[in-house]
Amino acid sequence: MPRSNRPRGRKPPAHDHDGLQHLVAGLKRSETRRGIEYAVQPVSPRSAVKPYVCPGCNLSIEIGTAHVVVWRTDGVMGERAGLEARRHWHNHCWLIA
Repeated sequence: MPRSNRPRGRKPPAHDHDGLQHLVAGLKRSETRRGIEYAVQPVSPRSAVKPYVCPGCNLSIEIGTAHVVVWRTDGVMGERAGLEARRHWHNHCWLIA
C-alpha cells in the first residue's frame, strides 16, 4: 500500500498569535498634541518587517522593533492625506515629542 503524505494529528492554528498581547498591540488610539489630533497605531515586533527612520531622533527603527505609526486626522486635506503622510516613530520618541 502506498504511503500517505498527509500530515496526521491536530492541525496547527490558522494564525500564530500571542493571544491578548497581539490584540492589545494593534489597537489604534487618538491623541491630541498642541491642538492637533493624531491617530496612533502600535506595531508589534512580529509585525515590524521593514526598517524605517524615526522622525523624532533620525535613527533607524530596525526590523522586529515595536514602534508606533502616527498620522494627523484633522488636517485640511482630510484623514486620507494624513494617512498617506504617516510616519513610523520609536515608542519613546513619540512619547516625548
